[in-house]
Amino acid sequence: MRVDIVTKEYPPEIYGGAGVHVAELVKALRAGVDVRVHAFGAARDEAGTTSYDVPAELAGANGAVQTLGTDLEIVTGVAGADIVHSHTWYANMAGHLASLLHGIPHIVTAHSLEPLRPWKAEQLGGGYAVSSWIEQTAYTGAAAVIAVSEGMRRDILRSYPQLDPARVRVIHNGIDVDAWQPVDDPQLLARLGIDPQHPSVVFVGRITRQKGLPYLLRAAAQLPPDVQLVLCAGAPDTPQIMAEVEGLVRELQATRDGVVWLGRLLTRHELCTILATATAFVCPSVYEPLGIVNLEAMACGAAVVGTATGGIPEVVVDGVTGRLVAIEQAQDGTGTPLDPERFVDDLARTLIEVVTDPARAAAYGAAGRRRAREQFSWTQIAAATAALYAEVAGTDR
Repeated sequence: MRVDIVTKEYPPEIYGGAGVHVAELVKALRAGVDVRVHAFGAARDEAGTTSYDVPAELAGANGAVQTLGTDLEIVTGVAGADIVHSHTWYANMAGHLASLLHGIPHIVTAHSLEPLRPWKAEQLGGGYAVSSWIEQTAYTGAAAVIAVSEGMRRDILRSYPQLDPARVRVIHNGIDVDAWQPVDDPQLLARLGIDPQHPSVVFVGRITRQKGLPYLLRAAAQLPPDVQLVLCAGAPDTPQIMAEVEGLVRELQATRDGVVWLGRLLTRHELCTILATATAFVCPSVYEPLGIVNLEAMACGAAVVGTATGGIPEVVVDGVTGRLVAIEQAQDGTGTPLDPERFVDDLARTLIEVVTDPARAAAYGAAGRRRAREQFSWTQIAAATAALYAEVAGTDR
């Protein structure tokens, strides 16, 4: 069986969890499945992988239109596949049209949902209406939709009630615990401005509304003065949210020491070193289908404090691998806390509880690494995905 995977992100061009998912899934699947990859971006030298640039004629077009142009370039390349599997709305239309043109099943993996990210209109303008239409069209036409968590499955069926629930399957994201593991590199920490002798709270993520960074920055003002705040945060969605984050960071830096902001793309070695020294990793997201970043932190032995939303409670076991922070959210798709000040205070209180009890934090971290290894291996996830391919194609593999 030949499976063609279509994705916007693929090594070396990865900037989010969806890209990590595709890269690791492809690597694991290739042990038993003929996988071809069609990826946006510059040429790659990996066998079985084809890259596609935006058509030159669309260089000045809206980003959503450029995406459609790239999708159309991909459709012909899928000829000969038995199944096409797309990831994110950027790739969904290529998968949908390839399914229609070549008469093959289309599988979609849902990493996020456009109806639950209305702030994307700030970034895409009218292109958000286009991306929403693409996603809806692809999901409703797909042979199967993979949700990366039970929480995501509920969101899919709520957003697209016309879908047959039997077609929406849960296959979690995963983690390579051999690649993501604690690293001891004191010299690197010193160069980054992190003092391992002091407790630290670490955030890793893009600067987007869904990641909840402004709430964390407000909560951080309540942390004990010896606690460092390490922000591995970049790739802002819009100038507006970047300006908001910059302002909040300046306010913190004016009142406390130990606020470290690393805005560049960090290597895995750097992230593993930072996460290994963290007293607590924090995921203050208001929308998170699963959160590979939480698995990365757990694999590096960090206690995780996360919002009890989306798929995070399926990863973080409250009181075992970390703590969950309750949140009441608006149901308008934004995920905005109904009581923002209460959420900020609850987040601060929970972080303080963890960072002021280093022995318990270390126990959370050890339990988290065990859970990541035992429950979220890419071998298990690839096997479940291959079984779905066989089911959809009507074969015995």
